[in-house]
This record gives sequence, C-alpha cells and structure tokens, in this order.
Amino acid sequence: MDGLGYQKMFNEKKIQNLTDKDLPIDGGGISTGLDYYKPTMSQLAYEKEPDVHVTFTFHNRGEQRLLDYVDIEILRQHFANLQTKGWTPGELRYLASIKMTDGQTVFQPAYIDYLQTHELPIVEVRYDEKIDDLAIVVTGPWAISTFWETIVMSVVNEVYFEGYVRKRGLNLLRVYDEGNQRLSEKIAVLKANPDIKLAEFGTRRHFSFLWQKHVLERLLGECPENVVGTSNVALAASLGIKPIGTFAHEMPMVYAALADARGEDIRASHRFFLQDWFSLYGEDHSIALTDTFRTDFFFSDLTLEQAMAWRGVRQDSGDPFRFGERLIQFYKDGNIDPQTKTVIFSDGLDIETIVALSEHFLGRINVLFGWGTTLTNDLGIRALNVVMKATHVKISGSNLEADTVKLSDTRGKHTGPISLVKEYEERHFAVG
Repeated sequence: MDGLGYQKMFNEKKIQNLTDKDLPIDGGGISTGLDYYKPTMSQLAYEKEPDVHVTFTFHNRGEQRLLDYVDIEILRQHFANLQTKGWTPGELRYLASIKMTDGQTVFQPAYIDYLQTHELPIVEVRYDEKIDDLAIVVTGPWAISTFWETIVMSVVNEVYFEGYVRKRGLNLLRVYDEGNQRLSEKIAVLKANPDIKLAEFGTRRHFSFLWQKHVLERLLGECPENVVGTSNVALAASLGIKPIGTFAHEMPMVYAALADARGEDIRASHRFFLQDWFSLYGEDHSIALTDTFRTDFFFSDLTLEQAMAWRGVRQDSGDPFRFGERLIQFYKDGNIDPQTKTVIFSDGLDIETIVALSEHFLGRINVLFGWGTTLTNDLGIRALNVVMKATHVKISGSNLEADTVKLSDTRGKHTGPISLVKEYEERHFAVG
C-alpha cells in the first residue's frame, strides 16, 4: 500500500466503516482495548464473588522509560472518557449475541444488565518518584475493575508510540511501510504453512488499535486458512470472526488470595476455580492456563476427569518444546489420545518459533498459536513489555483482605510480595 493509502486508512485515527448500524460497536469504545477473556472472567466474578474488590497495578517490565514519550494528562483524559462513556448499546448487544455450540448464550441477561448499570472505576494515573516513571492503579468491584487490565495496557502502548513517533520526528507513513513489509514476510511464511493455525492476541501490546485492525484484515484477506479468530472483542465483532479466549492468570491468583484472606486451603483454591469455570462455561471455554503456580503443580493437581473433559491447555512461560512433550506424555499416561486435545502456545512467539513448534508437533497434538506482540507491534520500533496484574483483594463489609501471587515457569514473571512468593513456592504449591 502506498502513502496515500495509509493516509486514508489512518486519517485522524478514524476507524474505517465502523458504525453502530453496520457493526455491534460504536467505534473507539471499551471493546477496542478488550480481550475476550475479560468478560468471561468478569461474569464468573459476578456470579461467584460479587462482594470482592480487586486492585490492579500496572508494571513496566521493560527497559524503556514510559514518561519519555507518555503525557500523563493525555492518559488521564483517555481513561476518563472511557469511564464516563461506559459500554455502548452496540457493545452490549454484541456480547449478548455470542453463543456456545449448544446455542446457549455465553453471557446471561442479568450479567449484561449488570454491565449496563455499573460504571467502570476511576483509574489513578500518577508519577512515581521511586521508579521515576508512570504508575497506574485501579481498585473496584472485581467484575468491573477487571476490564481495565487490557484497556490500560492497550492505551498506554498507543499513547507511548504516538509520542515516540512525534518526539523522534519520524515519518509515520514510513513506519507503517516498514511494518507492512515485515507483515508481508510473515504472511508469506503462513501461506507456505497452511497447517499453522493462529489466533490474533495482540491487543494488550499493540502499536495502535488501527494498526492491529489492519494486520488482522490483511491476515484474513491473504491467508484466511491460518486464522481461527481474535482475542479483541471489537475486531471479532466488526470483522465477523470468532472471539478467542478463556481465562488469564488473574482468576487462580484471586481465588488463591481469597482463600488466604478467609483462612481456607490456598492450594485447593486452584481446583475449586477450575470446577467453577467448567461449571459455568463447559467444554466451549475449557482451555486451562497451566503456569499461574508453575506447570509442575498444574500437572500434579489436574485430575484425570478434568484432563478428559477439558479441550486442552495454554502454555505461557518456560520452554514450549519441553512443555509440549510433557503434555503429550501426560495425556498418554492417562490413556487419553493427545490428538483429541489442543495446546495453545502464547509466550513471546515469533514466526520462526511458530514454524518450528508447528513442525515439531505436527500430527501428535492439535496446536494453536496465540500470537501477540510481534504480530501487532513489529514496525521497527522496540515494543514495550508492560503488564497490569491483580495485586490485592478485599471482601466488602469485612476486614478480610490479602495480596495476590503469581508464580511462573520463567522466574522473572513471578509477581507479589517477596515473602509471600516464597511461601507460595515452598508451602502452598510445592510439588514432591
């Protein structure tokens, strides 16, 4: 595409052909920064823990100083606009229209009414002297505050890269041309490997929503056989493709913290969560994330009945090749045919790793790739490594509260107070 083509496509940041009449969203709303696992997790929180408040804390795991290119007041205005606007009727209609394979709606009418009548909590954005950088915190009812995770991350990325391009005096059309060339190379590889199946997972660390939309439109237009869906709610709605996602680390983290606050068995909270999730969503959303408290614990805790009932698992840290081999053996040890199950690889993928994993496991287990940052933010500018994690839980009307912990198969991805992380490792989720 030439410069004029990009100029038309991104002029004044207007979303092309996006109206409430034609599409289930109104353009630029909550759902543009929303991954599909947010409403599914939110509904479970609404059903099971309506009195729980959760704090979400933003953290920059990368080396770039965000405030070199991010204006705090611009961020505040973005979040205030979304908080004031809330859900649009089109967004709620779309969520209400999503169905499971048995024809039942994923989201119940009472939950949709809840979203319509409850405002998003206010986002606190400030300068933190200790880290000399941006600090963002949100606290509110779990079923509502959860939405800010992916929204905050996507907006921070967009504002950062707008500031980066402007302050560096870069030609934006040349940046787009570089990104488009890199995307063309990826598409060529995908077209040569039709067995590769991927879901676009790039919302949280995209260059911008419009660039993400452009990337997905090119994939659907040029290698549609490789694409099974997107995690982005707005893009699933506007492009008429399947929304993909089940749950994130947040769910077992909060369940464990609630068990801690209530004086209950922290270790058992993981199995209780899996039971609650499957009870609400069944097989349709039965892809289990394995590394919240490390994969060793997950495999020791998962029952044979659950292994048979759930469609598969998602790997998000550690060595994906070793993980895949271990998963196949785990199924074989339970007399389960691995070819009836799915593994989703989603940890820092690039096209070379995707090809290698696809070839390695071809014909042995169903493989799907959740491809994020290097798909929707590969334009020649170093991508950010930011997260927004649930960090604290409190039960309304009581003095019960606790911090959250996330372990990982990659040491640098552990989160939580150091002493509590050690307690989780050595006591609550130790194996053997």
